[in-house]
Amino acid sequence: MKKIHIPIAKPITTNEELKAIEEVLKSGLLAQGKAVGDFEDAFSDYIGVKNSIAVGNGTIALDIALKALGIKQGDEVITTPFTFIASANSILYQNAKPIFADVDDKTFNINPDEVRTKITGKTKAIIGVHLFGHPFDIKAMTEICEENNLLLIEDCAQAHGAEYYGQKVGGFGTGCFSFYPTKNITTGEGGLITTNDTRAAELCKLLRNHGQSSKYYHTILGYNYRMTDIQAAIGIVQLKKLDEFNRKRVLNAEYLNRHIKLDGLEIPHKERNVRHVYHQYVVKIDKDLINRDEFARYLTDNGIGCAIHYPLPIHRQPLYRDLGYTDENVNCPVAARLAEAVLSLPVHPLLTGEDLKYTVEIINNFGGIK
Repeated sequence: MKKIHIPIAKPITTNEELKAIEEVLKSGLLAQGKAVGDFEDAFSDYIGVKNSIAVGNGTIALDIALKALGIKQGDEVITTPFTFIASANSILYQNAKPIFADVDDKTFNINPDEVRTKITGKTKAIIGVHLFGHPFDIKAMTEICEENNLLLIEDCAQAHGAEYYGQKVGGFGTGCFSFYPTKNITTGEGGLITTNDTRAAELCKLLRNHGQSSKYYHTILGYNYRMTDIQAAIGIVQLKKLDEFNRKRVLNAEYLNRHIKLDGLEIPHKERNVRHVYHQYVVKIDKDLINRDEFARYLTDNGIGCAIHYPLPIHRQPLYRDLGYTDENVNCPVAARLAEAVLSLPVHPLLTGEDLKYTVEIINNFGGIK
């Protein structure tokens, strides 16, 4: 019998990407150049913003964005504890202080009501994460920022093409994207900042390239945070495919939504006013009915990839414990509960109809439940 293996994620590249790479290699211009500029222009058009600034990875995008927006030592930035650690670490890079606000139990995104309780005189910005491809409550967060004179940073690392009331994320505040191999589109590694603030965009460009305003003329302290033309060439091709990739993710998610019938397993929630692009398909497990570890082993033993995103809230990470964060002074019980309940299932565009059917059959037969 053929051994079945359905991975939790899989990058999609074809001869188109190979041809684009070959053209760059033949040109002899491999560092940041024309292809980067073309990718930036195409991404700006896609999101609907004035400026895009391509950089080496998504973490760099967050770091550069915060620097360009003037976040500094002594400032506080509110963010979510239930996400990848880069969202919070980028605040530490500025010698500023991450302040964690709890998340919504349904969407897993930062809860605006909790954000309001964490604002102090030192608060300068909010980093919201469009987690797993579902936009956070941008309307509420924008109102909070306007009322309190705060900056809004959208961590869009998992939400390429996601929409809020018909507008693509990354165009509401300062957007930060990642193009890591498992993202909805990839450049291998890579990141990008989106903004309608031309002054901030120019500062981002200086910061990514040694503070160089013209060749060998350096006006500020900058970094080597550039994207290469090889990465950008891949990105140009991938961006053209993004809507189709996302369409397939949504169709796969809808199939799983209709057919998963396992007691104790809750399918992902989606608000009516958003386009969820399912970077991950994340279910919630009722620990009274299903042992998550046993269920994950069962899936793996049957060839279905799965993962826990994320098993430990950021404030419980050893780094943050050493910085003095505790459950008592952070108080994010929903994030802590979700960390013990979530499990990601395959939803990527390469899944076949047979893959989906098999996945559902295996899930629904767990523990003998039909």
